Amino acid sequence: MSSLSRELVFLILQFLDEEKFKETVHKLEQESGFFFNMKYFEDEVHNGNWDEVEKYLSGFTKVDDNRYSMKIFFEIRKQKYLEALDKHDRSKGVEILVKDLKVFASFNEDLFKEITQLLTLENFRENEQLSKYGDTKSARAIMLVELKKLIEANPLFRDKLQFPNLKNSRLRTLINQSLNWQHQLCKNPRPNPDIKTLFVDHSCGQPNGARAPSPANNPLLGSLPKAGGFPPLGAHGPFQPTPAPVPTPLAGWMSNPPAVSHPTISGSAIGLGSPSISAALKHPRTPTNPSLDYSSAEIDHMSKRTRPMGITDEGNLPVNALPVSFPGHVGHSQAFNAPDDLPKTVARTLNQGSSPMSMDFHPIQQTLLLVGTNVGDIGLWEVGSREKLVLKNFKVWNLSACSVPLQAALVKDPGVSVNRVIWSPDGSLFGVAYSRHIVQIYSYHGGDDVRQNVEIDAHVGGVNDLAFSHPSKQLCVITCGDDKTIKVWDATTGVKKYTFEGHEAPVYSVCPHYKENIQFIFSTALDGKIKAWLYDNMGSRVDYEAPGRWCTTMAYSADGTRLFSCGTSKDGESHIVEWNESEGAVKRTYLGFRKRSLGVVQFDTTKNRFLAAGDDFSIKYWDMDNVQLLTSVDADGGLPASPRIRFNKDGALLAVSANDNGIKILANSDGLRLLRTFENLSFDAANSRTPEAAKNGEARNMADVKPRIGDESNDKSKIWKLTEISEASQCRSLKLPENMRVTKISRLIYTNSGNAILALASNAIHLLWKWQRNERNSSGKATAGVSPQLWQPSSGILMTNDVAETNPEESVACFALSKNDSYVMSASGGKISLFNMMTFKTMTTFMPPPPAATFLAFHPQDNNIIAIGMDDSTIQIYNVRVDEVKSKLKGHSKRITGLAFSHVLNVLVSSGADAQICVWSSDGWEKQKSRYVQLPPGRTPSPQSDTRVQFHHDQTHFLVVHETQLAIYEATKLECVKQWIQRESSAPISHATFSCDSQLIYASFLDATICVFTASHLRLRCRINPSAYLPSNVNVHPIVIAAHPQEPNQFALGLSDGIVHVLEPLESDGKWGVPPPPENGSTSTAQATPPATGSSSEQPNQR
Repeated sequence: MSSLSRELVFLILQFLDEEKFKETVHKLEQESGFFFNMKYFEDEVHNGNWDEVEKYLSGFTKVDDNRYSMKIFFEIRKQKYLEALDKHDRSKGVEILVKDLKVFASFNEDLFKEITQLLTLENFRENEQLSKYGDTKSARAIMLVELKKLIEANPLFRDKLQFPNLKNSRLRTLINQSLNWQHQLCKNPRPNPDIKTLFVDHSCGQPNGARAPSPANNPLLGSLPKAGGFPPLGAHGPFQPTPAPVPTPLAGWMSNPPAVSHPTISGSAIGLGSPSISAALKHPRTPTNPSLDYSSAEIDHMSKRTRPMGITDEGNLPVNALPVSFPGHVGHSQAFNAPDDLPKTVARTLNQGSSPMSMDFHPIQQTLLLVGTNVGDIGLWEVGSREKLVLKNFKVWNLSACSVPLQAALVKDPGVSVNRVIWSPDGSLFGVAYSRHIVQIYSYHGGDDVRQNVEIDAHVGGVNDLAFSHPSKQLCVITCGDDKTIKVWDATTGVKKYTFEGHEAPVYSVCPHYKENIQFIFSTALDGKIKAWLYDNMGSRVDYEAPGRWCTTMAYSADGTRLFSCGTSKDGESHIVEWNESEGAVKRTYLGFRKRSLGVVQFDTTKNRFLAAGDDFSIKYWDMDNVQLLTSVDADGGLPASPRIRFNKDGALLAVSANDNGIKILANSDGLRLLRTFENLSFDAANSRTPEAAKNGEARNMADVKPRIGDESNDKSKIWKLTEISEASQCRSLKLPENMRVTKISRLIYTNSGNAILALASNAIHLLWKWQRNERNSSGKATAGVSPQLWQPSSGILMTNDVAETNPEESVACFALSKNDSYVMSASGGKISLFNMMTFKTMTTFMPPPPAATFLAFHPQDNNIIAIGMDDSTIQIYNVRVDEVKSKLKGHSKRITGLAFSHVLNVLVSSGADAQICVWSSDGWEKQKSRYVQLPPGRTPSPQSDTRVQFHHDQTHFLVVHETQLAIYEATKLECVKQWIQRESSAPISHATFSCDSQLIYASFLDATICVFTASHLRLRCRINPSAYLPSNVNVHPIVIAAHPQEPNQFALGLSDGIVHVLEPLESDGKWGVPPPPENGSTSTAQATPPATGSSSEQPNQR
């Protein structure tokens, strides 16, 4: 909402208060969230109107916004609870406990338990902390003092506690001034005008009785001045009572506008002129990141016809902030049924092979879809037949003709992404903007005939957007880039025609448009500036700030009459708005976005009726004339947080980017009929495979890279056979929604409740995926069958570790989760941070490096005690509550890489990069034993080699994981009882873990193979090849593997490209393979197996 709109709300509040509309005043205060009336709040608290107290607060804050808000709501609900107990209304107390107070249990479980125990007391004052509780009135007064302090300290209430200093009846004064001004404009003003209505502009009747012309200029259009003198930009002053032309913002952009005939209306200043071109924006939003696939302006041939005149009785409003509805735009000639008119049915699922970044349908062949991807590929799909007609990899056509900076950049890093693909208006050409300097224009000749047309070294750095336009009836390409410029090129020759300079930050988007024979371009930059240009090298005609000041794009409706923008701020607040062009103000703001979007929201328009945006793992639709969300669809799941979207020309089809390099085509009834025209038996047979099966068809042969396991070659069994999984159809695999800022997963864990996965990325950011309980997932537990939500609290903050002066990518990351999932302790080379898992707030930081923490483990009996492995080879036993190191353990020679507690043996087992294992008493922290892991003869571990330890379910045996081997040790004697060694010629082990019941061991390898072992005798039972869960054209591997805490056959992988996968066996199988027959006929457990020969070498004990 603009600042003028905000001030208008204050004027209305003053008016309502003066007119004694008391309830309405407070309702508007709450709904606008502009002014928190502390006096009203105090009265409601004193009166104990708790529902109204919380409802009023909800306009300003929510429970989990920050610690102040949480404390405010807690104090109110606690008081309500105590009052119910004081009245001995235990049923009411239980209701409050369950409905209102339980939300705080995950924040402080002990406190919740203590509150619950109050139900058992005859008088809650028996509780020591409540012994001084007086009567209800005094308790409310005491609480109110605390609440006022919390509200005043809460940043969400900043600037909302003081009402502006206004003169009495300020709104009435402004209206009177407006009426006086209107009266001055009357052709024949009467001495004592009779003002009977405010609904239309005042006008004194003409002496001859003729009806005065209606001042009906549509505010969105304004009036176009006649050719001649044009006032300077921004001449928004009051209309002059002379026949002078009425200034409009964009009129000042044009230095030499074409001569246009306009109807003359009796010399009146407020004449009914022809519509102007689009007006300047006051506050559009800023552009998105280069990967954003947004809609540019609807192209020239769609906007050449004159904009319809919205003749009304309203006239131009004297207050810029007043939003109104215009009959020219409100209400269509026909009623519509949203389910039929909107493309919501998934009709096609395509797999591009790499992640789609930008898409555009052909303007004439409306089932022809152009796609650009994150690796520079260009794909052309006939979505009706599901046929990929063209696939072109990125290649510079003429490297010798490129600039030296481009050549150097490509040598340094050849990786290139597509930022934008778009068809020319007639579909004969299409343009591709890349993340490196280059724009390529192809010509299209039907079918799969795509030819190189012209290549342009357009900008220094990325080319962030591209659009076609027709200035002077010549087809041109408009580009913008990281070098802060906008350039216009001849589309057929590549000759540069214009360069527009003036932005002070990278230019992200361009939106060309055409009105009344005038061509112009809007541009947005990453500093939040919006500028407008004519094709004349005369500089920018406007300079405005975009709300949110970050990622925004603009688009016109198909008929060119309505301008919209969509943007996401750096804090994740997303908006779609319609602009009043002549006033440069927001006309309406559409509601329904997630409070904090997980990515940059992208949008498109269709049919002059609908808006669509990708947000919250779904597609959201609005009617252009209604700010309320019309509907949303999740496209059967599998969408990223902010999917890229694109309508075809008639709005019957919608292309949506999906996870796993997918594209989903949504259709309405017309779209389904259109697609059916392409279907025949041959195509059905050829394309009946699922997208996953299609990927499997391209799966690589892993025979030369899979680990060679010695045990399986010696198996004499004629019955048992190793289970090999090489295709996606042989298991259930789910790629979790990704965060584009994350490049590598360093640590991974399931929450103890089993309904979420927490990851720590190499750039110090934590990611939390939560599964929701619904019809498809009645348990609410993690599963490969339902995609989770990449979750953030409503505040939008991320849990990000301190990185000090270090590069987090080069640091050792570590974290540990408390038993109740309430807290996570984490470090990425800097200070150790303690985060609240419900709010993502940093509760405390401690232990600045050096030395840096390399491994963390909570004590099993006391969450306040943490074992911290350090990169100087020591282990520090730290008490969080008293902020004190209780003990420092020395025994390793290199950094600590693993820690594990046994609550049965009361020991801590540690492992280090020196391949040494130590056992420490958790009573006095003395070292009991130490031993070095036996490495295979001739094998030298890499400098970064880690040794990890994890206790078996029996708490007496533990798993040792090294890049060369897996081993089971007995803790009391520190003896190796089983060992599996990887062949030297095979890929090293990257990580391994027990299943939740310790019956299986999941191990990942650097060639992306996953092996499942039977834990009792360390024998391989199932091998999962990369082709079963990865596309064939990626070179990634698992860094870490985590097991579900309740489902023994489920595990998750954190990959080197920042992706997390969840894997489960098919429901029909129920488990990973068949256990191999035991050696020597024994089915004994790990304890009973004899020690491995030469299991380890003893080292002197160290203290």
